[in-house]
Amino acid sequence: MSWRKDRDRPERGYHHGNLKEALVQAALNLIAEKGPGGFTFAEAARSAGVSPAAPYRHFRDRDELLSSIAQRGFEQFEKVLTSAWDDGRPDTITAFERLGRAYLTFARDEPAFYSAMFESGLPVDANPALAAASERAFGIIRLTAERLAALAPPNVMRPPALMMALHIWSMSHGIASLFSRGDAARRKLPMSPDELLEAGVLIYLRGLGFPTEKRPPPTAGTGQP
Repeated sequence: MSWRKDRDRPERGYHHGNLKEALVQAALNLIAEKGPGGFTFAEAARSAGVSPAAPYRHFRDRDELLSSIAQRGFEQFEKVLTSAWDDGRPDTITAFERLGRAYLTFARDEPAFYSAMFESGLPVDANPALAAASERAFGIIRLTAERLAALAPPNVMRPPALMMALHIWSMSHGIASLFSRGDAARRKLPMSPDELLEAGVLIYLRGLGFPTEKRPPPTAGTGQP
């Protein structure tokens, strides 16, 4: 199984003062080739063009290197989701659909980061910085669920916003992992992953009684917001 993207990352050797970045890039290239569990600390050093002892200047072991990569991935992921959500503009449903597409795009465009984030087997809670980055990214999905929950009529029973966020995250993650990855693990699908996610989430929301119709755009000259 390969995690390599269609567009290869540029190879970067070690330069004085840039050892840490060289190791991160080397590890990302190895993840792209072998997956997050398919290489050793020594291989990362060799790929970066340094001695086996050199990585210990910046990382305690291979797990700490992977944790650093996963943290960077979640930080990038948070930025992507925040930009896509855009504080719910122009309306919650439109912004939510945009968020879903951004989730799938990240999995497709950054499969090495995505694998380090979700498939490395690292205990997230053992690394406070990684745990915080992960929670911030999930926080965007939770905020979205809270906005969606606010659309429900008062007399409609609905799950708590946190449970809704977990449902939506599970659906997005499942589709991303199966169908929207930029690697050989991607499954074939008779429709686009974006269409599958949009249909699945709309069915879910309608099943809970949520209004899912988008508001029409303002009519020119009417002064409507």
